[in-house]
Amino acid sequence: MTDTQRETMEYDVVIVGAGPAGLSAAIRLKQLDADLDVVVLEKGSEVGAHILSGAVLDPCGLDALIPDWKDKGAPLTVPVKEDNFYLLGEAGKLRVPNFPMPPLMNNHGNYIVSMGNVCRWMAEQAEELGVEIFPGMACSELVYGENGTIKGVVAGEFGRNPDGTEGPGYEPGMELHGKYVFLGEGVRGSLSKQVIDRYGLDEGKQPQKYGLGMKEIWEIDPAKHKPGTVTHTMGWPLGSNAGGGSFIYHLDNNQVFVGFVVHLNYKNPYLFPYMEFQRLKHHPLIADLLEGGKRVAYGARAITEGGYQSMPQMVAPGVALLGCSVGMVNVPRIKGNHNAMLSGKSAAEAAHKAIKAGRAGDELHDYEVEVRKGPIGKDLKKVRNVKPLWSNYGLLPSLALGGMDMWTNTFGFSLLGTLKHGKTDAAATEKAEKHTPIDYPKPDGKLSFDRLTNVSFSMTNHEENQPAHLTLKDPDVPVTVGLAEYAGPSSRYCPAGVYEFVEEEGKAPRFVINFQNCVHCKTCDIKDPPQNIVWTTPQGGDGPNYPNM
Repeated sequence: MTDTQRETMEYDVVIVGAGPAGLSAAIRLKQLDADLDVVVLEKGSEVGAHILSGAVLDPCGLDALIPDWKDKGAPLTVPVKEDNFYLLGEAGKLRVPNFPMPPLMNNHGNYIVSMGNVCRWMAEQAEELGVEIFPGMACSELVYGENGTIKGVVAGEFGRNPDGTEGPGYEPGMELHGKYVFLGEGVRGSLSKQVIDRYGLDEGKQPQKYGLGMKEIWEIDPAKHKPGTVTHTMGWPLGSNAGGGSFIYHLDNNQVFVGFVVHLNYKNPYLFPYMEFQRLKHHPLIADLLEGGKRVAYGARAITEGGYQSMPQMVAPGVALLGCSVGMVNVPRIKGNHNAMLSGKSAAEAAHKAIKAGRAGDELHDYEVEVRKGPIGKDLKKVRNVKPLWSNYGLLPSLALGGMDMWTNTFGFSLLGTLKHGKTDAAATEKAEKHTPIDYPKPDGKLSFDRLTNVSFSMTNHEENQPAHLTLKDPDVPVTVGLAEYAGPSSRYCPAGVYEFVEEEGKAPRFVINFQNCVHCKTCDIKDPPQNIVWTTPQGGDGPNYPNM
């Protein structure tokens, strides 16, 4: 906390993050009681600006929240018509038939969507109900009340100089207080991380696991476009270097989403996830599809993959964690937006019940119970062993064992029990002396692109005259540990080229942080082996400006 004097605004519920979880909570609160004062604070320049997801959306969350979403014009217009799954070799492919897959893997009834546009539509529904939504308002601090409760957040601070001092146009922001605060910041949110640490919410849980998801939008030859087609691949180019795979989703307007996920528990510090993605597009399966087309957008974000056994406690005095702040992605389905929506709905119902009973600032235990025992917990419990199997045994054994486990879980039991994840993704990184560098082909500028060129397609912008939002616990560690022992993996694991080691003749290497490039994926906060990089919130409105991600 600082000594800065700020104005205060009082609400019943303060929600951080206008993603599917936060907006669902806001909508449900106003459905239950139109007189509740509800505010949503969004760090992006507009709702949807920082939303990036695959995405094939299971509409069960919307069905529960807004049953007449079709009549209200929700942007779910491309139903899944075809589901393909391939194992890739360097030049060939093997189609995996659909019939042996567990029923939960079927995409029938789901929709290919831009989650950014879904969130923009949800924001309209929320505002019609009377929710106040403030985009461009980054939440930089938690506000604590008596006895360690969380009573609000600081939002809208602008104008600090690069050294952290107050500049000539400094605006201190405001304190927004609520009977309850909901944190729907997404993966590895800075405030959520503080809450988990302060209250020990992850004690007794498995470490959270993550993936790095990168995505491009392409406009392709109409003759090759098949709206409603969903394709997933595994295998090449990652092979045994890392877990992960690709997705290709045909939406409308001759566009396809092309994405690649790399699990962040890889061992080899020379692995370059972004270049693996670029290499993937030269496989004949994908190159033939994209040939003659053009890339129109790029972005990246981390994905929570720990699942059922990694979910921390979700409530502390005055605060509840929603959606990806907890980690509710069903890994084999590559879906979490439906669970995010259901979590927001459940948190809203618990808060409404508490406020109606005259309570405030306590723990919303009803929310925690509903998540773990209700549809979200059931969805995640069925697939809880897929990720640890993949991490421990590799691709092919995990396909067989994971498939078997998901089938038995369909009938309510598992022969494997609940497997453990083991190390954090940072601790999984091995020292460079155990590995050899990987030679990546140079991008051709047609199918594959260098990082900085691609980042320009994320429309990322940061005001340069502000403190860097990527901070170091020890400024010497990137060179003395990161470079000396791990060959500088930060220069590779970042999908936006934020970090580089500059070597000048006769001088020691310098670690440079180009925070202007940051697309807010949080990978550095997750994967840095010495855990020396801390992601914090920049000024509101800064970062990517995704149009249709």
